[in-house]
Amino acid sequence: MPRLSRVVAFSIASLAAAGTAVADPPAPTKPKQIVIISFDSARDIPQWKRSRALAARTGAHFTYFVSCVFLLSPKTRKEYTAPGKTAGKSNIGFAASKQEVADRLEQINLAASEGHDIGSHGCGHFDGKDWNKADWLSEFGSFSHILENAYTINGIAPEPAGWRKIARKAVGFRAPYLSANKALYEALPRAGYLFDASGVSRGPVRPTTANGITRFSLPQIPEGPRSRPVIAMDYNLYVRHSGGFERPSKADEFANRTYDAFRAAFDAQYQGKRIPLELGFHFTLMNDGAYWNALERFSGEVCTQADVECISYRDYVSRQRAGETQAAVGG
Repeated sequence: MPRLSRVVAFSIASLAAAGTAVADPPAPTKPKQIVIISFDSARDIPQWKRSRALAARTGAHFTYFVSCVFLLSPKTRKEYTAPGKTAGKSNIGFAASKQEVADRLEQINLAASEGHDIGSHGCGHFDGKDWNKADWLSEFGSFSHILENAYTINGIAPEPAGWRKIARKAVGFRAPYLSANKALYEALPRAGYLFDASGVSRGPVRPTTANGITRFSLPQIPEGPRSRPVIAMDYNLYVRHSGGFERPSKADEFANRTYDAFRAAFDAQYQGKRIPLELGFHFTLMNDGAYWNALERFSGEVCTQADVECISYRDYVSRQRAGETQAAVGG
């Protein structure tokens, strides 16, 4: 045996004889499990309050994809003109009154001050699958103009300090009906957006970035007795469970099924690769609030765990881009 090998062997034997354990190398640590919860359109004031209260209880931060028509009243609705439409047209209506607009603006301001992400769901909830780049840019321009100038447009005073800064931080988008096309992804960077959450994927996937746009996808997750895949969004579950019709007598059953699906999808990632889990909701209480009840139960359990973070899309993108910058500087 070469001299060096004899020395090493002797040292290890001596340690063993002395009762000293030789430590194994530390196991690699897993990253925290990320959960990203978002809300589309964000209309009803009670649901604004309920979601903010949920965040306060759990430490979560959400993304609210706002539809800008809900920042216009019947008197100011003609401030919006959708691509190919006459002024004042919308698929989802407008706010009922100036007071309702003021109440919603207050909720947006409060949510932003609490660290939540305000994003764009466009304005009139039209299907843009046939829009060209100019159409998308027109819709984005309407959203930015109406959000930034909502207080002035509606004659609501005073405008809070910092409101326009909040409006300019709306750098994320989700297309109505999740209906995206090539022209959308050409328009998004031109309009100053940083991320899009209009995709759908087979199970959770890590977001990718191209042309300056980070693209997220709502995953299909197993659900129900036969574990059939469904998009992880309340409306899709509503259609799955009751065909899109209200069945309040089965609300508890639907809530439990939804919770089980969310929990199984979470556990698969938490115990596995820890790919971010994305869940989407609306402010509509479908099937007597079954899906919100499931959300509150689920987030109350997971968002409070030390190795789980429930963060917004914008926060996720900011972290990723900060990491890329540090790597570039350090490398």
